[in-house]
Order: sequence, then structure tokens, then C-alpha cells
Amino acid sequence: MNAHADAGTGAPPAPVFLRALWYFAALSSSLRPGDLRRQMLLGEPVLLGRMRNGEAFALRDVCPHRGVPLSAGRVMVENTVECAYHGWRFRRDGVCALIPSLVEGQDIDPSKIRVRSYPLREQDGLIWIYFPTDERSAAAPRSEPPRVGVPNAKPRWVESQTFHCGIDDAVIGLMDPAHAPYVHGRWWWKKKPRLKQKAYAPLPTGFVMTRHQPSKPAYKLLGGDVTTEITFELPSLRFEKIAGTVLGRHIDVVGFTACTPIDELTTEVTQVFYWPAWLSFLKPFFSILGPIFLADDRKMAELQREGLKFNPSLLLIQDSDVPAMWYHRLKKAWSESLSSGTPFTNPIQPRTLKWRS
Repeated sequence: MNAHADAGTGAPPAPVFLRALWYFAALSSSLRPGDLRRQMLLGEPVLLGRMRNGEAFALRDVCPHRGVPLSAGRVMVENTVECAYHGWRFRRDGVCALIPSLVEGQDIDPSKIRVRSYPLREQDGLIWIYFPTDERSAAAPRSEPPRVGVPNAKPRWVESQTFHCGIDDAVIGLMDPAHAPYVHGRWWWKKKPRLKQKAYAPLPTGFVMTRHQPSKPAYKLLGGDVTTEITFELPSLRFEKIAGTVLGRHIDVVGFTACTPIDELTTEVTQVFYWPAWLSFLKPFFSILGPIFLADDRKMAELQREGLKFNPSLLLIQDSDVPAMWYHRLKKAWSESLSSGTPFTNPIQPRTLKWRS
């Protein structure tokens, strides 16, 4: 596991994969009617698909008959998934609808057989899957996935890369406020570290860097009055909400980053940006620079993995490592609330952090 003990507490790390939360799974546009796709999520085989009527679904990708992956089958015209081995068919809720080999007089009710179904939501061009605490529970999710918060939200730019590291190291690397001059520095993008000071406040399951004027020159593309706020919420979701004025028109741009664990040593990191259609001139900048900067973070996380193989004691410092400390405390508090059955209490308090980057 790659979770590290919270500095200064000696507390053991929380479980790598948190439950009773929504995880980003895929873009809506990546699934066409009739598609079936096997995805490993949180170490589990998940069948992600779309029925011919357009409804997306997520099932455990294991047929309960002989264990063959259902993703090897096909979507039928009556909106069921047919297993490739014996033709058993399953509805999107996981209930078996047909066992072709049955003959009259055999006392088996297919509707009593089911494969695990995961709650799924499709919104803002994104597909979310909920992983309950009890894998066999049919109870409704405790919450709903986050909304992007812009009118007619449509993904305008997307980049996804596979990080060969655990979820904790991917999340902490991306939220780290002090690494940019060193990890992303190039001859054409160099900047001398300077003092920064940002105010933070708690959210229901995370924290927010409250709205402020950003210092990076790239933000000037969105006008001189641009402001931004950056949020993080469990399990591994980051939103940057940017507001400004371009050509006399107020605009909202939202950047969404999700770290989705494939297994304990692999994490898929996806970045999605939303902006009004008339701001299409932004896309070339993102298409060129976005993959480069995300690859920088990926390479550093994989380089870090080489040192973590030796299980070193890690030293987190004030104030630049405080977001990493908060992340571990949030995970621990969430895990304890699930195991004890008590309401979750956010351990983070409002605070101003200072660092140089």
C-alpha cells in the first residue's frame, strides 16, 4: 500500500480504497449503444456498458454461472447482456432474465439469480460509479456525485493518463502546491519561486482554496479580472472553478481532475475542462500543454515509486505539505465513520497557508 502515516501522529494509514463514495469511471461519449467494456476499478472487474436504448450500466464482470467475463458477450435487442459461454442473459440491474438451457419442469427461477450491479449516474458528460461499503447491499447511495456547476456542461478538452503508482501518491502529487517550478520547469516555462499565501476552508468531504486572483500568466487569457477557487473532495476529486471576462462577456471555466484507482499500484488520472462553446480558441493551448504537464506529474509519481519500494519514513513539513496531511486525515476520518456507523466529521479547520513556489 502507498498510504503514508499522518506526520506527527504516528496513526496508521486509512484503507487505500474508500467506500460509500462515487468514483469517476468514464466519459459518456466513450460508450455507444451496444458497447461493453471491462474496466478494473478499485481492484474489481467492472463491466461498463450501454444498452441499445441508451441506458448506461455497471455490473460485476463475472458471470455467476461459470465465471466467464460478461464483457466477452453482447448486448441484445431486448436490452440485456448475454454471456458468451451459455447465453445467460442479465438486465442492467443484474437480475438474470433468461437461462436458455432450462427445459420445462426444471425448478429454477432465473430472476432469483443476479450479478452484482453498481449504482451509476450519468451527468455533465461523465459516468460515475458508486462503491458501497457492503458489496452485496442494495441500499441507495448515501450521496450523489458532484455537479460541474456550469450551464449545459459539455467536456471541451480531455486528457487521461495511467499513473503506475497508488492512489494516494497520485492524489498528493497533483495537489502539491510547491512542485511546479521543479517538475514542470522548462526553458520556455521557467519561473523563480516566490511567496504565496492562500486561505483554505473545509467542505462537506474535503477542503477549498477560497476564491482568489491567480498568479500564473496563463490565466490572463481569461481577462484581467480572472479569479479562481480550487476544491478537493473525497475520494480523489479536484475542481478548479475559474471566472473572468473575455470580450466584455462573463465566462466560467471549470477544470475537473479525477484520480480513479485501477488497483493498488495503478491509477488513471483524467482531466476534463468545460468552457462556453465560443471560447473554442482555448483548445489548442490545452491540447499542446495539457498532456505535457500531466505527463510531468506522472513521471514524477513513478520516479517516487522507486524510492517508496524501500518503505522509507516520510517527512511532511509546514505549510506546503499541509494539503497532503489533510488528505490523510480525511481518509482516516471517513474510514472511521463507516466502521463505527457514526456521522462523518471533517477534521479540517479554516487556515491560511504560506509557501514558496
